[in-house]
Amino acid sequence: MIPTSDRKKEIQTQSVGIDLDETLKRNKKVLIIDDDPDTVELIKRILRLSDFDVASARNGTDAISIAEKIQPDIVLLDLMMPEIDGRATLKNLREITQAPVIIVSALVAKENIIDLLNLGSDDYITKPFHRDEMVARIQAVLRRSRLLSLIDGVSVPETGLMINFSKREVHFQGQFVQLSPKEYELLELLTKQMPHIVKYKEIADDIWGENNIYVRNRIKYLVHTIRNKFEEIKPNVNVIITADRVGYRIQTD
Repeated sequence: MIPTSDRKKEIQTQSVGIDLDETLKRNKKVLIIDDDPDTVELIKRILRLSDFDVASARNGTDAISIAEKIQPDIVLLDLMMPEIDGRATLKNLREITQAPVIIVSALVAKENIIDLLNLGSDDYITKPFHRDEMVARIQAVLRRSRLLSLIDGVSVPETGLMINFSKREVHFQGQFVQLSPKEYELLELLTKQMPHIVKYKEIADDIWGENNIYVRNRIKYLVHTIRNKFEEIKPNVNVIITADRVGYRIQTD
């Protein structure tokens, strides 16, 4: 039999124990941007039951300040909003956060979906939506986002392009490619945002900090020299695709 004093000591020791799995758990934060209060409340209930923390904004202006404050892990964005619509809000969000964005909209036209994916959204859910589908899509996008943040490089098997970001090394078809600093920065920017199109202005602002005709011509020249270096290794493999009058994207088809 355990002496009374020892049992009290044992009970006291057990009472201060901490379940580290629960203590260290942090729910993912979701920012819902929608001007319809009923839709916002419905999504909030769905996500809270699935262990997400939720916040909401009723317009594009409030969305930016709230996103800066809470630093969401993922954003659900409606398109049809007054004052600042979803497209403009998406563009503004991309300037302050890299959190994945899922469009939630009643618009179902294929061209709208493609356009928004190219603008930088990560997925598209049509209204009315099913509870389980919404949760599954959010979890899938978060998994992809986490994998991308852990990978220190990228591989594009469709063309044989490989980039190591920390080492700033580029391989094409198994061969090392010597790029200038600006060539590398341009290629890295395109690969980090693939399969989306990166617009001329975004490239100019990101790499040169300004956007003018000189920079636009410089971008075109750098793409030309990069393509030539790939061409020397293996002809007829189009690594960088031109989106006429818009910008460039990495070939992933």
